[in-house]
Amino acid sequence: MLQVKLIVTGDDFGYCPRRNQGIVDCFLAGVVSNVSLLVNGSAAADAAKLARRYSIPIGLHANLSEGSPVCEVLKKDSSLLNQHGFFHGKMGFRTALSKGLLNMSEVKQELKAQVELFHELTGHLPPHMDGHQHIHVLPEVRHVFAEVLEEYGIKYTRVPIEPGLHNCDWIPPSLMDFYLGVEADSFNTVDVFTKHGIRWPDIYIGLSTMGKNMSVSNIWSAIDTAIAEFTAKAPSPTHPLPQSRTVSIELMVHPGYPSVPPIGGCGEGPDDFSQSWERLHELQTLIKPELQSHYKARNIQLCSFKDL
Repeated sequence: MLQVKLIVTGDDFGYCPRRNQGIVDCFLAGVVSNVSLLVNGSAAADAAKLARRYSIPIGLHANLSEGSPVCEVLKKDSSLLNQHGFFHGKMGFRTALSKGLLNMSEVKQELKAQVELFHELTGHLPPHMDGHQHIHVLPEVRHVFAEVLEEYGIKYTRVPIEPGLHNCDWIPPSLMDFYLGVEADSFNTVDVFTKHGIRWPDIYIGLSTMGKNMSVSNIWSAIDTAIAEFTAKAPSPTHPLPQSRTVSIELMVHPGYPSVPPIGGCGEGPDDFSQSWERLHELQTLIKPELQSHYKARNIQLCSFKDL
């Protein structure tokens, strides 16, 4: 029987106390097995303490798109900032990048500052590092990101290519366009990360199951579709099918108790995403017993990156 190692990563740890509490509650319920820390989040220090207290496996959610930089030099004058002195935003970052307005040496400076702050907060380097709003797979950024990971010996990342995404007709067209852009960027990132010796789980899931689209049946379906597609593929040099028949999956989730302004955020207050009822919906879906029963029935073992 195929053994499945499932990393359920709670993103945006450190965003606000309510998001922190929701993610911790999910971890203690055994339904989140790993977290990704926003070091520029308003509750990052509190999140690091919670991770220590409960022995929660924790990595870095590198952020170049929301709030303020952590590198002191870049806080006043930098290509990474808009006219209000904050990062350009999810789409604004992509626009500035496409216009050639971002200085890659400043991108590297900020990424390194975030790794250093993570080390300061947690007492160790991140075992894995991914990008808030998928900025780490964007053109140019992907090269700098890979250099930083190699420099610090960070072995694992996330490559958001989700099997079966194209068949998810419940995703609105505008959001699907964004997801397909993320997918295209990810395909173009594979060789870059491979060249730098960076690894990632065999399968990524999380775009089709986000927010209101998360349900027990959608998670089951996404996992089953992904495993079927993975096992049907001929083994490749980058992802040979091991003799032990083990497959690794990362499920990206964003559970929590919704943020209540003005508390939270990364310098600008909490955004609509964090204030949404969808954060609580994810939490309530993840803790449903039938989801955990499904994991047991399918020989799915929850784990973290250090268990790969």
